[in-house]
Amino acid sequence: MKLLVTGGAGFIGSNYVHHRLVAHPDDEIVILDKMTYAGRPENLEGLPEDRFRLVEGDIADRDIVHSALDGCDALINFAAESHVDRSIEAPGEFITTDVFGTFVLLEAARDLGIRHLQISTDEVYGSIDEGSFTEQSPIEPSSPYSASKAGGDLIVRAFNHTYDADALVIRASNNYGPRQHPEKLIPLTILNALHGDSIPVYGNGMQVRNWLFVQDFCTAIDTVFDKGEAGQVYNAGGPDELPNIEVVMTILRLAGADESLITHVGDRLGHDVRYSLGSERTEGLGWRAQVSFEDGIGRTVAWYRDNEDWWQSLRAGEYREYYERQYGTRLGS
Repeated sequence: MKLLVTGGAGFIGSNYVHHRLVAHPDDEIVILDKMTYAGRPENLEGLPEDRFRLVEGDIADRDIVHSALDGCDALINFAAESHVDRSIEAPGEFITTDVFGTFVLLEAARDLGIRHLQISTDEVYGSIDEGSFTEQSPIEPSSPYSASKAGGDLIVRAFNHTYDADALVIRASNNYGPRQHPEKLIPLTILNALHGDSIPVYGNGMQVRNWLFVQDFCTAIDTVFDKGEAGQVYNAGGPDELPNIEVVMTILRLAGADESLITHVGDRLGHDVRYSLGSERTEGLGWRAQVSFEDGIGRTVAWYRDNEDWWQSLRAGEYREYYERQYGTRLGS
């Protein structure tokens, strides 16, 4: 099979490309990526050069999308603006990529008669006090990011219902693992802990997240891609729910850093309190998460400790400017 993987140079996308080319040794992949701050050539190192091709471009550009899809049998759309804090700063970029870009991909896939798998998030459901979200739960997004992802999901549903497009959605709980940009909680905490820097924790840190190791999500994607029914939504939740403060303290212990590095800062605007995702429909296709948080976070801390060349340049430049905007005043620096 020849696949178009959009956003394949980002965190989850690149982990999936690495996984796919090992698990399916006869496949070829075309990666279409805008190569923003989160899309990095370093994420593609080690891939067999004769089995993938990188196309730099925007999924909102119809001509680039059609060119990249030439000869492809299906597409998986990871491309997204994905950070809640950045969506609060600049929501328009999220609407352009996550909504209009998804529409462009769906039109192109429908023209070719190929499958479109949309990668989405549990955040479209909003916050839940108890129990877990199912695929039948109403979507109640709370941030510009989650609203843009919900918009893309709804367009997928509309294309299937209206045009009988072979399009479906998989929604994941919070992913973590190697190659994640340090704007996100876990890599930010790891790198700050390794450097002895203050670690900002929003509010009281009791926001609960359902953590899914990225390799487990990759196998969920394959399962839904191969066995999922067009027009349906499939959830992939992690095996463990933990409050953010417990995640941070676990990382500090693994990194050999002191809890005095923790600095509680003003909470995020509209911060969701708890996510929890039921995966019964996906498990019915034969998938199960295999990696506990205890195991996965140990592997993740070790990866960042062992791959300084990957992240060293990220602690300067654009990320440093963003970090100072987001946390500088809150941290008193």
